[in-house]
Amino acid sequence: MATATKERPGDNAASGDDGLENAAILLMSLGEEDAAEVFKHLAPKEVQRLGEAIAKTRTVPKERLDRVLKRFCEQADDQQTLVPDNDEYVKSVLRKALGEDKANLLIDRILQGSDVTGIESLKWMDPGSVSELLRNEHPQIVAAILVHLDFDQASSVIKGFGERQRNEVLVRIATLDGIQPSALKDLNEVMSKVLAGGDRLKKSNLGGVKAAAEIINLLGGSVETSVLDFIREADNDLAQKIMDNMFTFDDLEKLDDKGVQALLKEVQSESLVIALKGATPEMREKVFKNMSSRAAETLREDLESRGPVRVSDVEAEQKEMIKTVRRLVEEGQIMLASGGADEFL
Repeated sequence: MATATKERPGDNAASGDDGLENAAILLMSLGEEDAAEVFKHLAPKEVQRLGEAIAKTRTVPKERLDRVLKRFCEQADDQQTLVPDNDEYVKSVLRKALGEDKANLLIDRILQGSDVTGIESLKWMDPGSVSELLRNEHPQIVAAILVHLDFDQASSVIKGFGERQRNEVLVRIATLDGIQPSALKDLNEVMSKVLAGGDRLKKSNLGGVKAAAEIINLLGGSVETSVLDFIREADNDLAQKIMDNMFTFDDLEKLDDKGVQALLKEVQSESLVIALKGATPEMREKVFKNMSSRAAETLREDLESRGPVRVSDVEAEQKEMIKTVRRLVEEGQIMLASGGADEFL
């Protein structure tokens, strides 16, 4: 039997044996009930990626299943729970060490990832539903919410707005210097849980030029151009700052050879062909030289034989490659050469 895996340029026999596929195999071996319990403790992005991996997996060699289970058991044996509730332990220790007042100044900041803002529920909603939910809210309120979401989700939500609302929201995101709890008080019933912490919630360092650049970068095509034109008319300096922080497909040329090779392992052949249809000659050559001679020749032939491709299709595949680069940078697998884009990522 063989495992269903992606066909990637430059793959070797072991490249498919990564943590994501191993996690999918482990969850499938647990059964529906136990797997469901595991999913309850995962973030939305983790659920999505694992779900996709499980859906793509058809059959698994017994040797690999045994290897995954053995590795899990070994790692589980090495783990021990030091305290029953980490959050409560941190609160207790800080209060005893610093006193109630000083400790409370730090606790919310330290535990910021524990749903302090109360907007986690939106991350589980599809972008269309979030767009509908926020359509009639004030642009400042919408901006305050979107900066709490992952950039790709925020971008999809914004695409559901009309052009004027979309532009106004992105201007406000770019000029945010933080979020005060009072800025969220006009939200509907779904957002009422945000205020559970009352006045104890501290200002969050969210928003700003980089956040706006991340979101605009994922809009793509004419929408991206329209937004930047609108911002440029309102504030040319602000528009330039945003553009300086945007990461484009052409910036992939800043990847070193190791980074390009890591990226190619994550991209399917068909997607790569479409993305490179809109690439510069320099970008194409960089890809070719980081592939085996045979793979590079095949890719050249595919590019030459492929007929016209819709611009929207090219932009979509290029956007997916940019998202992949961001993920690999965040995971520490690759790094960019020095420059503005490196600071942005």
